[in-house]
Amino acid sequence: MKSLSPTLAGAARPSFSQSPAAGWLTMGLTLVIWASFSLSIRAIGASTLSPGDVALVRFLVPALVLAPFVPSQWRVLQRLPLRCWAMISLGAGLPFFLIASMGGRFTSAAHVSALIAGTTPISFAVVGWLMWREPVPAARLKRLALIVAGVALMVLGFGTQSPQALVGMGVLLLASLLWGTYTQGLRLAGIPPLAGVMVVTYPSLLLLAALSGSGLLESHLSTAPMRDILVFAGVQGVGVGVFSTLLYGLSIRLLGPQKCSMVGALAPVLATLMAIPLLGETPSLVTAFGVVVVSLGVVLAVRAQAPLAR
Repeated sequence: MKSLSPTLAGAARPSFSQSPAAGWLTMGLTLVIWASFSLSIRAIGASTLSPGDVALVRFLVPALVLAPFVPSQWRVLQRLPLRCWAMISLGAGLPFFLIASMGGRFTSAAHVSALIAGTTPISFAVVGWLMWREPVPAARLKRLALIVAGVALMVLGFGTQSPQALVGMGVLLLASLLWGTYTQGLRLAGIPPLAGVMVVTYPSLLLLAALSGSGLLESHLSTAPMRDILVFAGVQGVGVGVFSTLLYGLSIRLLGPQKCSMVGALAPVLATLMAIPLLGETPSLVTAFGVVVVSLGVVLAVRAQAPLAR
């Protein structure tokens, strides 16, 4: 019996890297990067780079950084079902990026964050129901409705009289649906975070090369100032492309996909606050109230979260 006690003690005290506290830390860092992503998406229109240029930086940087680690993940990548490849690479890869950048052209940084990260809990639930008829408990459904109400307030605050704004918001909601698909794909795949980044990065880079080679994506890289390139390389390539994808995958393993998708909806608060000094975007009172309602819905939804059905 004495020989079993060290094992039991070890099981009772998991290392910090495997604890929920580590999950909350990695998810908090992810939120900061997501807020920066929203600002950078909005900033594309004011830069000398095209969305295709920023996409190239976004996926080329992590492709180069991760290249030495591909052999160690090769078996994991080979065993990954095609459905998981599609859900992960489309949900967070080039299609998601181009759709998000398109929506960001007609809205604001606060809306990019609120209508993508803020509505991800809803998209996660919708994708789960469509794919597996996974039910949503009534308690969580009520709190998700609060998130919907917050998004509606943001739409009103932005100004529904602009057709372009409404189109942009619809496009951002489509991006949210893709991100929900990505989160469900990570849940289904159960792969290490490093492999998850590779599944997002390399197919996107191949697709980007095909689109650029066919002339479907315009490019201003040859005339763009190096400063613009380096800024997007840091935020999109290193921050979003490497760290946020790694941290989000790790957070999902430590906290679970439902809780991570809900906590991610707090990113609008950070994005809205950061956009005031960095982009000069001052939200209206209705928009600000909508962001608060979205975030409140997230907090309540996390507190009422039920265990995964399977």
